[in-house]
Amino acid sequence: MKATLELRQAVRPWIIKANARVAIGVSGGADSLALAAAIALEARAASVEVIAVVVDHGLQENSELVADQAMQQLHNVGVTQVIIKRVQVEISDGVEASARRARYQAFEEVMAQFSPEFFFLAHTLNDQAETVLLGLARGSGSKSLAGMQEVNGMYVRPLLAIDRATTEAVCAEQGLTPWQDPHNDDPSYTRVRVRKEILPLMERLLGPGVTEALGRTAEILREDVAALEEYAREFIAAHRGESDGYLIHDLLKLPKAVRIRVLREAIFEAGAPAGSLSAAHLAPVEALVTDWHGQGVVSLPGGVKVERISGRLSVLNPLGGTAPR
Repeated sequence: MKATLELRQAVRPWIIKANARVAIGVSGGADSLALAAAIALEARAASVEVIAVVVDHGLQENSELVADQAMQQLHNVGVTQVIIKRVQVEISDGVEASARRARYQAFEEVMAQFSPEFFFLAHTLNDQAETVLLGLARGSGSKSLAGMQEVNGMYVRPLLAIDRATTEAVCAEQGLTPWQDPHNDDPSYTRVRVRKEILPLMERLLGPGVTEALGRTAEILREDVAALEEYAREFIAAHRGESDGYLIHDLLKLPKAVRIRVLREAIFEAGAPAGSLSAAHLAPVEALVTDWHGQGVVSLPGGVKVERISGRLSVLNPLGGTAPR
């Protein structure tokens, strides 16, 4: 039971912190079943209630049977409260992103109903390494390369330092039969190609330990990102209430990495939709500060407009006012 013990040690601090109830998202795959087994064992000892949420996306034939099988596997490890949420996935920006959005909406509904202290997700070290490689391939910034956070609001990912082989070993130790998602073998998905082709190739050519190294890289970058964002928050707090925008002189004093974060936050406060800003959106805004030669208004998602006026950078909301600060 070595693998089970490793997972129990990973979840134990969170179960100890929980007073009454926790929840967990379960797909029926090895990672989430292993996490559920470890949580069930720890929660039983601590008298903490466990609610498992199985989301049926309805994207595959007989998906309801997969959800029912996951529920039975959960019952086998002692999780008696299982909620199956059947969702309608509206595909607008790819199957993966659309399914993820529907899944998290289902999670939010359960949290609103049952108020758990934590909602556990079963992302592993392998998932983290894949996320970092995908970020590198897309030319993403440090926040994306920092990968997934262990704690993000109510969501907790206690397995980010544990590999997939360990979760599979837990399932074997506990007599569980995980579901094999056919999407995980479909090379039309970029993440599958990273998992099945790129990472194994890197391990073969560069030697073992690449997955662990990518996980460590994400952890280091998360610390760097946290420091930069704290610096940006301090600047924003110090200038809150200046309704006519930030002085260009003050913005120029900031390191670019901090200034970009300040500008992004101001744009979001003015009404840009969350997640809508790319580096291409921010480049002309940055140029208003550092490469000024009389250029005009920069138009951004959500109707937000940014303009340099009399030595200040003004971020305007769709109604024409400056961003609230």
